Amino acid sequence: MMIKNFGSRVEKVWEGLRPVTKKMLVGALQSAVSSAPIAQTQKFSYDTQSDWELSRLLTALDEQEKNAEISQDSEKSAEIRRLAETCVRVLQTQTASAEIFIQLAERVLKQNDYNKFDKLADLLPSRFSVGEIAEIVRQTEAPQIRAVAYETLALVPVSSLLTLLDDPIYAEIGINAIEQQAFEFDSEEARQILEQLDLEDDGE
Repeated sequence: MMIKNFGSRVEKVWEGLRPVTKKMLVGALQSAVSSAPIAQTQKFSYDTQSDWELSRLLTALDEQEKNAEISQDSEKSAEIRRLAETCVRVLQTQTASAEIFIQLAERVLKQNDYNKFDKLADLLPSRFSVGEIAEIVRQTEAPQIRAVAYETLALVPVSSLLTLLDDPIYAEIGINAIEQQAFEFDSEEARQILEQLDLEDDGE
């Protein structure tokens, strides 16, 4: 894989990656060839910097693939897609970031791949915190992404949603999720919290 053949922007982003991130991607590429799960073939540390680096590289690769010169070279285009999909595989396996989730979800929606979108949505309750899910609601402009984030919030314990009410940025999102639990899922606990909130508002 000759990164310099993928264009100057991709090469620049690649050169800015930490050695540990490059090693992780090379290992992930090799595991893709053997169809083995990433976690079983690699031992690596993963942090928010890894998220940021892979996100930047994925963006550069997706943009470069649209380049007219690249699109006419089937071999080079296939290599770019392979590296891009490797970035996606690692991010899907590791990330718990609202921004990265939105990036991945927007990407599959543009591809009209709703099966992959559903698989992404399945990651929300198991890996993402309530705060990150609320951040997805706040940041995304895509109604499909906002809908799955709200659906996830509607399934978490009501007590976990109360933490959102303490933050003015997420308070409205928290109330919307509690209302959804109360009226769509017939949660008595959610109703009681809404009544309590109404009483507190009346008392102010």
